[in-house]
Amino acid sequence: MTAQIALITGANKGLGFETARILGREGMTVLVGARSADLGEKAAATLAEEGLDARFVHLDVTDAASVEAAAKRIEAEHGRLDVLVNNAGITPTDASDPASSPPPSSVSPDLVRMALETNVVGVVAVTNAMLPLLRRSPAGRIVNVSSNLGSLTTDPSTPPRPNLLPYNTSKTALNALTVAYAGELAGTPVKVNSVAPGFCATDLNGHTGTRTPAQGAAVIAGAAVLGDDGPTGAFISEDGPVPW
Repeated sequence: MTAQIALITGANKGLGFETARILGREGMTVLVGARSADLGEKAAATLAEEGLDARFVHLDVTDAASVEAAAKRIEAEHGRLDVLVNNAGITPTDASDPASSPPPSSVSPDLVRMALETNVVGVVAVTNAMLPLLRRSPAGRIVNVSSNLGSLTTDPSTPPRPNLLPYNTSKTALNALTVAYAGELAGTPVKVNSVAPGFCATDLNGHTGTRTPAQGAAVIAGAAVLGDDGPTGAFISEDGPVPW
């Protein structure tokens, strides 16, 4: 068996890049998925300079032809996939200052569609394209990068959480996808989990997060290397299970 093969979407920066770095240090061949060839090539080169086996794969999760081409390339070059990290995600409203975000009653439906297209439909497209390759792995792992903001449980003792309707709704839907795929793959070697990496300083929130991307990526990578006794169909954070 050759080194494990891991594909991370949106891996040219932030959580995706740091996840690729961690998995590369674990000895995996990391496929740096990115929409921009320039940024993706630079990210893969940076990791390669650190001695990691990192390779750029052009992948726009909202473009069917791009997704299909990526799957065909991975099959031709590697024959299987061991880890899929669905990390690529957007927020159409300003997450750097949640107080300035429009209330749900003022949100344009187009902003919701935009978030769902990348954060949910894109995950379905990539997962379905890569699943035949993951089934060839002796221990396939699918990690959906979600958020605590996707949880439907609120704690009245804590301050109100950011009411980012498009983003929060998309992450709740992403959690539903996790449950659905875990149900289909129950009894197989493929495990599917959602991960809440915490409030990390990334471009998504204008680098206002209180955790580093490396800290958040450690949670993601942990779900990517779960043992056979690990959970599937779970919502996981650094502190353990997250309420749905």
